[in-house]
Amino acid sequence: MIRVSTGNPQADEILSGGFPKNSINIVMGQPGTGKSIFAEQLVFRNASDDRPILYLTTLSEPLTKMVTYLQRFAFFDENKIGKSVLYEDIGAQLLEGGIRALLSCVERAIEASAPKIIVIDSFKALHDLSPSTTELRHVLYELTGLLTAYQTTAFLVGEYTDDDAQRLPEFGVADGILQFLRNPLSTRDERFLRVLKLRGSGYLEGLHAFRIGAGGLEIFPRFVSPTIPESYTIVEERTPTGIDGLDHIMGGGLWQGSTTLLAGPTGAGKTTAGLQFVLEGVRRGEPCLYANFQENPMQLARCLRSLGADVEDAKRRGLHLLYASPVELQVDQLIVQMFRQIKQTGTRRVVIDAVGDLTSAASDPQRLHDYLYALVQHFTVRGVTSILMFETEGRLPESWFSGGRFSYMSDNIVLLSTDIKGKTRRCDRQGASVQA
Repeated sequence: MIRVSTGNPQADEILSGGFPKNSINIVMGQPGTGKSIFAEQLVFRNASDDRPILYLTTLSEPLTKMVTYLQRFAFFDENKIGKSVLYEDIGAQLLEGGIRALLSCVERAIEASAPKIIVIDSFKALHDLSPSTTELRHVLYELTGLLTAYQTTAFLVGEYTDDDAQRLPEFGVADGILQFLRNPLSTRDERFLRVLKLRGSGYLEGLHAFRIGAGGLEIFPRFVSPTIPESYTIVEERTPTGIDGLDHIMGGGLWQGSTTLLAGPTGAGKTTAGLQFVLEGVRRGEPCLYANFQENPMQLARCLRSLGADVEDAKRRGLHLLYASPVELQVDQLIVQMFRQIKQTGTRRVVIDAVGDLTSAASDPQRLHDYLYALVQHFTVRGVTSILMFETEGRLPESWFSGGRFSYMSDNIVLLSTDIKGKTRRCDRQGASVQA
C-alpha cells in the first residue's frame, strides 16, 4: 500500500507509514487542538513539483489570517506558495451557491491543476449550508466519486465531536479518522491524538501525547511493552552500585538488567545513593541517565560535587542528566524522551528520582502505571540496570511489599529509613547500616 506521509515521523509510526494514498480522511477536534497545524505540516511535507496540493478554506478562519499565523512555523516555505501549495478561499462561492458549489469548486480546481492532495478546512462548516441531511449525502457521494476518479488524497478538517462521528454522513465514507483532543489542567494543557479508523491498515491504538512547538506538532507515540523474546538468556553478571556495604548486602551488586525500587522518607539518602550508582557507572565507562524531578540542575550539581565528582567531566564521560519541573511535567513526553535518549546513547544505568513525582503529575494513574511497566520491560530486554526511587512517609508496612502498585515491577526492593538515637543512622530494610 502506497502511503502519504504526515510530515511527522512519529505520526507516520502511529499510522504504520502514513495515510493510504487516494483515500478520504477526516481530521477532527475542537478549536485549538492542533488539527489545522497537523494538516498544514502534512501539506508542506508532501509539496513537490510533480502535482500541487490544494488547500480550500470554507466558512471558518479567513485565508489571510491562516497564512499569517502559519509563517511562524519552521515547516512553512513561502517559495512553495502559489506553486506546489495552492490556497483558495471558497467561502464566497459557498454563500452564493450553497453546498453544491463545493463540487464545482473542486472540479474546477482538479481540471486546472490536478492536485494530488486536497484539504478542505472546515468541512464541518458546510453543514450550516446544507438544507437537509439528504442533500449533504448526495454531495458527499458525488465528491467521493470525483476525488476517486482523479486519484486525489483528501483531508476533511472540522470541529467534530464524538457525537458527530456517530451520526454525520461524512464519517461513513471516510477511510481514515484522526481525532485531536485537549485535556485542560490547572497548570497546563495535555494534548492527545487518536486514530479512530484507518481502513485496510493497521495502526497504533490509544492516546498519543503531543505538543505544539516552532516545528509544528511534536508527537510522542504511546509507549508499549517490547515483544516477548522466544527464548531468554540468563545474565549472571552483577552491576556494582558504588555504595560501600550495599554491594555486599546484595551479593555483589544488582543483577544486570534488573530494576530496584529504592524507597524511604526525606533525608534517608535516596538521591545520594542514586548519584553514587550513576557515578560508579561513569567510572566504569558506562553511559548513565539520571532523571530528576525534585532538585533543579544547580542543586543536583552541588550534590555531585559533594560526592567528589567533577560535573562537566562526568558529563563528558557519559553521565546524562534529565531534569523536568514537577509543575510542568508531562508524563508521556518525559518517558518517550527518556527512552529515545537511552537508545541513542546506549545507556546502561538509569535512575528515576522519583516515581512519586510522576504519580502526582499524571492525570491518568493507570496510564502512568502502564508506561512504567512497559519502560521497565524495555530496560530488561536491553540489559539496562535501573533504580526507581519512591518517597515514603516513614517505614512501609510489610504488606506493601507484596501488594504495592510499583513493587511488583521490581526485582529488588531496598528500604532506607532513619533511626534517630542521639544521631541519625541510615539503614536498609533489614537494619544493616548502609551509611553512617
